[in-house]
Amino acid sequence: MRIAMIGTGYVGLVSGACFSDFGHDVVCVDKDAGKIARLKAGEVPIFEPGLEALLAKNTAAGRLSFTTDLAEAVAGAEAVFIAVGTPTRRGDGHADLSYVMAAAAEIGRALTGYAVVVTKSTVPVGTNRDVAKAILAANPKAAFDVASNPEFLREGAAIDDFMHPDRVVVGVETKKARKVMAELYRPLSLREFPVVYTGLESAEMIKYAANAFLATKITFINEIAALCEKVGADVKAVAKGMGMDGRIGDKFLHAGPGYGGSCFPKDTKALARTGQDHSVPLQIVETVIKVNDEVKRRMIDKIVDLCDGVLRDKTIAVLGVTFKPNTDDMREAPSLTIIPALVGAGARVRVSDPQGRHEGEALLPGVKWVDNPYQVANDAHLLVMLTEWNEFRGLDLGKLARKMATPKLADLRNVYDPDEAREAGFETYVGVGR
Repeated sequence: MRIAMIGTGYVGLVSGACFSDFGHDVVCVDKDAGKIARLKAGEVPIFEPGLEALLAKNTAAGRLSFTTDLAEAVAGAEAVFIAVGTPTRRGDGHADLSYVMAAAAEIGRALTGYAVVVTKSTVPVGTNRDVAKAILAANPKAAFDVASNPEFLREGAAIDDFMHPDRVVVGVETKKARKVMAELYRPLSLREFPVVYTGLESAEMIKYAANAFLATKITFINEIAALCEKVGADVKAVAKGMGMDGRIGDKFLHAGPGYGGSCFPKDTKALARTGQDHSVPLQIVETVIKVNDEVKRRMIDKIVDLCDGVLRDKTIAVLGVTFKPNTDDMREAPSLTIIPALVGAGARVRVSDPQGRHEGEALLPGVKWVDNPYQVANDAHLLVMLTEWNEFRGLDLGKLARKMATPKLADLRNVYDPDEAREAGFETYVGVGR
């Protein structure tokens, strides 16, 4: 099948590459001529394990190409995906749909025959019907159906998630559209991965409800962690005991500095606003948003306490700044709340991250970047574990402690065993919920 993928951000690029690997003919479109030139030259603008090789393989095979010409890509396409950004709109918490609607209008003007216009971007309930209206307004004679096909890709594991999904969700209203979507995902159906067909509104809601629930699990265990610290329990043991219950599961029960990234912050806000707009306040989701902000501030308090209440002229070494491992994404990362607070209080902050420097240099002014995780600890008064990259899990704790002015460790991801850290020479170890 011929596919046009509008948007070469995280979702569009990964989805386009994976569809081409299924054997489809995919053209990825972006208005950024510089980005398209880089992609044509084999450069990947984002870090995602395995993506560079997948792009090279399918570009060489002639199944994947890149262009700035949307009309050229859409002409003759059987499916046109909208995979543009939907950031939080400044001031009111709504998802900003301006890029989606602009793409819909442009697609409408470019359609030359029947196509299914598929919204891959995360959009509030009702958006696909608005997409249909925008297409018709641009081209009253357009032959098309709309479909909702939300993505469930974890950054750092996106290709595996696309190729081996828990489920594929497809919202359609006509048999013709369903047939096109079934053909698109036929390689997954043949391997018996579930494809769930629903109406448009249900598909849109599934995406938001799923992300809000996962954000709630993270926030719940972070509140339990705060209580564990007061009563002498260990949140890792608590989470393990909870997670063994099949009704709960162990995923997303990891205490830390709060959730971040491209999805949970904006999706919880957008869902809360949708509830308010329909006079159905989602009190749990609203509380999750509030508590997650408080968790980040609590991490700052931990650091201040470890520095005896004074950050000025203290050297603080930070391991990891991206919102999670195996990505260069800094969107809503806890580091963007925690590190500026340290710098603002007069601390000298030194950071190391395998992929975070590219975005982080602009977002975290006033910090010193170090490539080697051992060098980051030189003469530091405190070492902060902020992102649990695999590269940081096996560090020689004794070597780190010996390099520091005062060997103290704030393990905000509970990566290290407290007793082992102390035995290695850290005079003080503080985790989360321990």
